[in-house]
Amino acid sequence: MPELLNTIVPIFVVIGVGLLASQRGFLPTEFLGPANRLVYHLAIPAMIFRAVATGDLERQFDLPVLAVSLGTLGVVCLVAHLVARLYGLERPARATFTQTSFHGNLGYIGLAVVFFHLGDEAMGRASILAGFIMILQNLLGVVVLSTGPEAPRGIRWRRVLGNPIILASMLGIGFSAAGIELPGMADQSLAIIAHMALPLALLVIGATLSPRQIRSSLKAAASASMIKLVVLPAIGLAAWRWLGLAPAAYLPALILLACPTATVTYVMGREMGGDADLAGAVVSLSTLLSGATFLGWLSLVG
Repeated sequence: MPELLNTIVPIFVVIGVGLLASQRGFLPTEFLGPANRLVYHLAIPAMIFRAVATGDLERQFDLPVLAVSLGTLGVVCLVAHLVARLYGLERPARATFTQTSFHGNLGYIGLAVVFFHLGDEAMGRASILAGFIMILQNLLGVVVLSTGPEAPRGIRWRRVLGNPIILASMLGIGFSAAGIELPGMADQSLAIIAHMALPLALLVIGATLSPRQIRSSLKAAASASMIKLVVLPAIGLAAWRWLGLAPAAYLPALILLACPTATVTYVMGREMGGDADLAGAVVSLSTLLSGATFLGWLSLVG
C-alpha cells in the first residue's frame, strides 16, 4: 500500500494544485485553452509516439488483452444506455450519460498512472492499447450522440479519426513494426517535449474541475461515474482472469479502463447535441473519485 500511495497520491496532489491555482488566478481561463491544445496536439502525442516507436511491438502487443478491453467498452456502452433509459433521461442527457460511462481520460490521467506506477516498458504497451481504445471510444461516442430523431446531422468522422493521440500511436506502431530506429537527436528532442506532457496535463485537469456542475446533476453524474470507475474495469478484470492471463499482462489495460471520464466528452456533448452540463459534472466527479478507485483496483490486483 505505501508504494501505491506514493504513486497515486502525487498525481492527484498535482491535480489539486491545478484546481487551487485556477481558483487563485494563477491559471486563468484564457491560459487553459492554449495549454490544453499544447498538451493534446503536441506533448502527449510526442510522448506516445516515442514510447511506442522505441518499444518492442512483438512483445508489447497482446491480442487477448486488447480484445477484452474493446469488448468491455462495447458491453458497458449498452449497459449505460439501458440505465439511462431506466432513469427516463431525455435524448441529450441519455446520450451524454452513455458516452461518459465508457469514454475514459487515457491520455491525461491513464498514461500518467501507468508511467508512474509501472515504468517505461509498461508505458509502451499502454500507449499501443490506448491508440486502439481511443479509436473505439471516439467512434462509439459519435454513434451514441448521433442516434435518435433529434440528433444533429453531419458526423465529423475526419475529426474523430484525425485525433492526434490516435495518429501518434498508429505512427509509432508503424515505426516499431518496420524496425525504424529513431536518430539520437530526434529521440532526445521528443523526450524533452514528452516530459512536459504529464505535469501540464494534470494541472489543466485540475484547473477545469467544477464542483458547481457536480451539484447540478449529482444523481446522474454519480451513476455514470460508478459505471465508468467500477463496472467497466470490473468486467475487464473478470474476463482477463477467466482467460487465465497474468496480472502483469493486463494491468496497464486495467488502469486505462479504470480512468475517469475524458474531458473531450464535454466538447463532443456541446457540439453534437448532448448535455454539456451533465458531461462536465461526470468529468469532475469521476476525476475526484478516481484516486480512491485507482488505489482499490491496484491493491486488488497486487
